[in-house]
Amino acid sequence: MDQGTKEDYDLVSIHDSKNERSLSKRIIQWLQMMDGDSPYQISRLQHSLQTATRAEEDGADIETIVCALLHDIGDVISPSNHSQVSAALLRPYISEKNYWIVLHHGLFQGYYWMHHYDEDRDSRNRYKDHPYYQDCIDFCSKWDQKSFDPNYKTKSLEYFIPMIKKIFSRDPKSFV
Repeated sequence: MDQGTKEDYDLVSIHDSKNERSLSKRIIQWLQMMDGDSPYQISRLQHSLQTATRAEEDGADIETIVCALLHDIGDVISPSNHSQVSAALLRPYISEKNYWIVLHHGLFQGYYWMHHYDEDRDSRNRYKDHPYYQDCIDFCSKWDQKSFDPNYKTKSLEYFIPMIKKIFSRDPKSFV
């Protein structure tokens, strides 16, 4: 496309716009893909639903609830950097605060397991002066880390679909 015309780029824009409008549908499909084998007592989907349910029960707003639901969706694409993948997907539609929390939740979750592998469980402390540091600790301790309970009454994916659609119907912010 180094010789592309305005008309060529208009076609790309039309295609991208259609693709953007179907994002909610793909996100729901990716969540459904998380409903399989898991090393936990519940599936990754159940973990995500449980995290979102806890967020809602604590009075979180819709955007934060959707972030809780989608915080691990990056596992579908790349488990080793799932936080970054999840955050990149959400970024055009959410606040800077929620983006930062999703982006860093994997590192902050390390507090619960890194010491078992002779790693520094306090590595999150490099961000201790960041304005969203405590918010990320709270996200992990109140919602994420607790959401592996097979006996917890969790709301269904269908319950959260209108929330997903609401967030992803927003005009995406550009980060070019």
